[in-house]
Amino acid sequence: MNIAITNGLLLMPPAFRAGLSAWSRSDGTPGSATWASADNAGINPADQDFGACLEIFKQQTTTSVRFVGETPIIPGVYLRVSARVKAVAGALCSVRIAGWAGDGNRNHVTGLTEIGPTIPLQTYGEVVEVSAIVGVGSRGGVDMGWGTRPIYGHFGLDLIGANGGAFRIESIRIEDVTAAFVPSLIDWVDVRDYGAVGDGVTNDRAAFLAADNAANGGWILVPEGNFRIEGDIGIRSPIRFKGRLSTPADTRVAFLESFDYPTYADAFADETLGMKKALQALLGYTDHVALDLRGRRVDLTEPLMIRDLAPQLTEFSNRRVICNGSVMAVPGPAWDTGTWTSTATYNPSNPLRLTNVANVAAIEVGSRVIGNGVGREVYVRSKSIADGWLQLSQPLYGGAGTRSYDFERYRYMFDFSEIGKLDRLNFVDLDLNCQGVGSAIMLPADGEMIAVRDCYFTRPKDRAITSIGSGCQDMLVDRCQFLSDEMTLPAQQRRTVAINVNANDTKIRNNRFVRFAHFMVACGGGHIISGNHWFQGDNSNDGLRYAGLVLTQTNVQTTISGNYIDNASIEWTNEHSAYPVFSGSEYSFGGLTITGNTCLCSRAVPWFTWLTVKPFGAGHFIHGLTVSGNVFKSLWNQIERIERVDTSIADLDYNNMRNIQFEANTFNGIANYVSNPLMVQHVQNSLSAGWTLPVIEGLPFQGWAKSVQSLILEGPVTNASGARVDAMPWVQTFVGTSKRQVRLNWSTPVMGKVCVYARMDRPV
Repeated sequence: MNIAITNGLLLMPPAFRAGLSAWSRSDGTPGSATWASADNAGINPADQDFGACLEIFKQQTTTSVRFVGETPIIPGVYLRVSARVKAVAGALCSVRIAGWAGDGNRNHVTGLTEIGPTIPLQTYGEVVEVSAIVGVGSRGGVDMGWGTRPIYGHFGLDLIGANGGAFRIESIRIEDVTAAFVPSLIDWVDVRDYGAVGDGVTNDRAAFLAADNAANGGWILVPEGNFRIEGDIGIRSPIRFKGRLSTPADTRVAFLESFDYPTYADAFADETLGMKKALQALLGYTDHVALDLRGRRVDLTEPLMIRDLAPQLTEFSNRRVICNGSVMAVPGPAWDTGTWTSTATYNPSNPLRLTNVANVAAIEVGSRVIGNGVGREVYVRSKSIADGWLQLSQPLYGGAGTRSYDFERYRYMFDFSEIGKLDRLNFVDLDLNCQGVGSAIMLPADGEMIAVRDCYFTRPKDRAITSIGSGCQDMLVDRCQFLSDEMTLPAQQRRTVAINVNANDTKIRNNRFVRFAHFMVACGGGHIISGNHWFQGDNSNDGLRYAGLVLTQTNVQTTISGNYIDNASIEWTNEHSAYPVFSGSEYSFGGLTITGNTCLCSRAVPWFTWLTVKPFGAGHFIHGLTVSGNVFKSLWNQIERIERVDTSIADLDYNNMRNIQFEANTFNGIANYVSNPLMVQHVQNSLSAGWTLPVIEGLPFQGWAKSVQSLILEGPVTNASGARVDAMPWVQTFVGTSKRQVRLNWSTPVMGKVCVYARMDRPV
């Protein structure tokens, strides 16, 4: 680069022989006295070394020679000011290059270095060359680094020291030596060349923007140093770092052509801080969609609290992707669980609120609520300190009252808890290695279409994906693996949960969940759960087995198909209801389809079942359930049946059962074949007009024998004389104390063999 060539700028001052009116005796500013009027200087026309040159008889301690012309100071340009000088008589002195810095208002810019190195003149007749380099950037080899305030300078030299000597000066030269600092063939610019200081205090934002404008498609280099940026900034050029950036917490830095995690980690010289600033930019600009970790591992020393990174962010609905790398939680106090105990009042008429909460300010949003009458996975969605209330993710089933509650606040790698609404956030191809130190993802209070795809959740301390509100609406979780931190514990001691949801229409597909307390606790409806493998067994003989999937809404409108359900069950409850007793104005348990699953257990206790219905209040019934095409298999231990009602709080109303399809399932190692309708064969070996069939054990949930779908005679029915009787019997249901028997009433005493298809429901 040479601005004399590329920009046509005239840098070189006129030679002394052209006249001395262009040379000031002080600072070179307009109005200053020139050497043309001095009586102690003149032109020597024929010096043997210099030819025509300026000769000065020194009379002042600092004798200055300055070009009155304004030499431009341009960011990225470095100028070399030089002269050849010799002493010819009298007292010897020293010489140096010097300048005067001026701003756009023609004012002197103070506080700058305006002199170059001092060279002593020690021998008469010896030619000494003196020089100094001036430019915007304070780089190595630059004698006068002026920054961006000056826009021009008056340059020349000073003779300093003893008076009474005679000195000759060849014409002063000003040359563009930028090429010595920025070779013309390289494709980058250095921010120091545009005024960046890098002292960690000066705001270098303007210099970075100037370098960005000058890069012209090339790279920006940030050299060693601590460069302070105050104020949001977007860099359009590719950028690389040897030094580091520092910013206020709320300053967004967007590297629009280098938007990836390694660049941010290098920029801020800290992996956690780099991740914070990258996320801050991701959620603050629309120029980039994906934060690519580029296969890097991020060591997080603390949770990423998105609220702190973007305090002004209340709603964000543009698609954003975090992808392609590993995030690891590094042990430290920042991951410690927050715990509180407090009294609060609950009123079912305001089902999502706790009021009169003691010490409400201390309880964090995102805390899990624990206590009598609280269902699983209930969280604090928001709070009001002034009014003393907590807003909950789900109602409480315990009824009205003032109670003591415990609150646990888990720590998450990605914590969106206090972001109002966030849509279309994607986590793709990530290894979220919690290491038993922290949890993985806490969703925002509201949002839609958050997607998690092809990710590994390894050893979350408490939770993998937590919803504290409706941010899970339409959530997609596909092709992920969830590995518990409790694999070595027996099933009854586990407490971790992989996923919970509160809203509707989630799709959980083709994932693998290993040894959690529950793989999913799901409220809401419209879920599709397919192609997953969840297993929760242990190495115990006669081992206890618990729910892998917990459905907490009565009318779920949910499909569970094609899964491998291994040593775990599906538990169906209404624990997230403020009025758990059936009122008659609501839907009871219904809308569930379980088809095509492989259901296995091994060494389980005999009372284990793959499907458990647990009503939290009286009066409920099932009015829409399909269980078909599944394989149920028990290894080593035989279990009694595949389904049951947990009556620890309340039983079902068996008289109201309707529209239940249990058929075409395969059973191995199960004592009771369960079906609805259920084929029951009965042989009557003695004459009787009333055949009472044994108690039917194979109707689902040991329901009442409510109807007979069909009756088939399997051979002749004969009377006392051995004659065939063709008249059909009439059927009596709800027989016996258990109401699970059927009686066939004939017109005359007969004996024979029949096949009855009994049902425990009615269609409507």
